Amino acid sequence: MADTPGDAPSSDRSVEAIRRYYDTFAEGEADRLTKDVAGRVSFEIHRRFMVNHLTKSQRILEIGAGPGRFTTVLAEHGARVVVTDISPVQLHLNEVNVTAAGSEHAVEARHTLDVRDTSRFPDASFDMVLAYGGPLSYAFDQERQALAGLLRIVKPEGVVIASVMSLWGSWRARFPGATQLAIRYGTDVTDAVIRTGDLRHVPGMTHVCRMFTWEQIATLVAECGGEILAGSASNWASLEDPTILADIERSPQLWERFIAYETAACASVGARDGGTHILFAARRS
Repeated sequence: MADTPGDAPSSDRSVEAIRRYYDTFAEGEADRLTKDVAGRVSFEIHRRFMVNHLTKSQRILEIGAGPGRFTTVLAEHGARVVVTDISPVQLHLNEVNVTAAGSEHAVEARHTLDVRDTSRFPDASFDMVLAYGGPLSYAFDQERQALAGLLRIVKPEGVVIASVMSLWGSWRARFPGATQLAIRYGTDVTDAVIRTGDLRHVPGMTHVCRMFTWEQIATLVAECGGEILAGSASNWASLEDPTILADIERSPQLWERFIAYETAACASVGARDGGTHILFAARRS
């Protein structure tokens, strides 16, 4: 049963729903960043943001690894990776895809893991924790516990790189759908979503998460004993007309120039709320 705007939704119940969602979604997650040109732009923004913090031979914990798109990138850069995901189905697909890519040698282990509980790992175990795909957005009201756990297990000079779903960027990108929610369910529902960032307030919503603003992320990192090193939106101009992007992609020269501009735009402070996801890098302060 859907939570109403006045409810205090259960995190445990919601996280279990997310596990089932990704078990069912299965191979669809593998296509999310490749099926269209906007997805390919977003993948490249994520990749470049991550690579800025990669050095050879790092030991990295990947949370929410999914079908392995970024696991293979980590392997290409000489990392040793502990692969985790909340979904056993996604973990299996990760093994299949990473093996097919010839990158399985980089995988140290695979575990089913809820981002809210990293207690199985000792303090300062990793050079980097990578949490792409929004795992912290699935911690709901336990995001502080989750992020504090990630900062605990990274080495003092190590880095946590993560993405969360963006409140204002998602509103921008999905404005027609957001408008329909207000028409169908009333402004009490949309007010609750905007106020909390929590999609569990939408009746019947099957894929729920907690969305954030850049200001909230900066505050969250500080409250968890960390400091922000860098930030970015996942997309900016690439949220516009897909036919224009397709024309750009057909020219390698234009494509490379566009990606450079898009990367710079996404990293600017004024644009960090403007994409569907917010990327951030943080370390212990």
